[in-house]
Amino acid sequence: MDAAITTYIYEREGWPAFQWSHERLADRLAAVRHRQGRLIGRMEGLGFQLRAEAVLQTLTEEVLKSSEIEGEILDKEEVRSSIARRLGLNIAGLVRADRDVEGVVDMMIDATQKFDEPLTAERLFMWHAALFPTGSRGMNRITVGTWRSDASGPMQVVSGAIGSERVHFEAPSAHRVDGEMWTFLNWLENPATAVDPVIKAGVAHLWFVTIHPFEDGNGRIARAVAELALARSEQIAQRFYSMSAQIRLERNAYYDALEATQKGDLDITAWLEWFLGCLDRAIDGAETILASVLQKARFWDKYAGEELNERQRALINRLLNGFEGNLTSSKWAKLAKCSLDTALRDIGDLLKRGILVKNAAGGRSTSYSLVEV
Repeated sequence: MDAAITTYIYEREGWPAFQWSHERLADRLAAVRHRQGRLIGRMEGLGFQLRAEAVLQTLTEEVLKSSEIEGEILDKEEVRSSIARRLGLNIAGLVRADRDVEGVVDMMIDATQKFDEPLTAERLFMWHAALFPTGSRGMNRITVGTWRSDASGPMQVVSGAIGSERVHFEAPSAHRVDGEMWTFLNWLENPATAVDPVIKAGVAHLWFVTIHPFEDGNGRIARAVAELALARSEQIAQRFYSMSAQIRLERNAYYDALEATQKGDLDITAWLEWFLGCLDRAIDGAETILASVLQKARFWDKYAGEELNERQRALINRLLNGFEGNLTSSKWAKLAKCSLDTALRDIGDLLKRGILVKNAAGGRSTSYSLVEV
């Protein structure tokens, strides 16, 4: 449909009085709320150290995948190290993080660890400034810490090559943003709003990304707003599932659901059905995180008495944290910042102890894995 004749949801009479079918959502909502409670109960039974590791893995996935949805690939170890420092976790092998990584982490930590603090325009400006510490994205300058203007034309979500672009959505004009955001934040922070907190998270996500108040970074901030709302729904700062990781897996469906809703009427039942379904599948993903945490605990319980050098401990933890690709001697040397000879000695020592094993392919492609525990 031609963008010039498309009627967007914010142009509908009655905006932003969203409507939805409580009957259609009731079973999905009840199931998700039940699963939230069960998951929190299981995680609380793990003990402090394992629970902290689960939170660290979850937040790492959340930051990585929320950026990846927007085409930004962050370094996993930098993200993990940055989060660990902010949570005060004593983790071996921490690395220095780039300031772009630090900014995304700052936003997510603020959203999830301070979920009970009011979300204000000033707080959103701080999040936006943290996302773009240099005031730019790539070669493009960005006005940070304030609402967008129309200086560069209307705010549009487009795809396709230059000359054959498709407009998926055009946001409200810039002169409306301040008033739209005042209405949104007042609704979000109004304790008298009679909406289930999980439904509120879904509405907040859609509402924020529809206003599109910033020049850039709206998707990541919308997902941070949703995480804040979900933390409020559980009344805990600890996160055990990653909504962004699931959205990344379903990115096409996510964008399709947003576009259909933004070009529809004020009945957003279909969007909320998708949101609740995605949340339910995200909670499934917590099982993977839990399995990883328990595997790591079993490993270090088994090898608690082993004397390992700092390089070996750091690289073993990388493998336990989900090392991407195959571990070779050259990768070991690069990651541990040591010579190839030192890397081969470290690896040989772990092979003798039965901690590492050679993978099937040999020769120049020799790689190594941790033994199953």
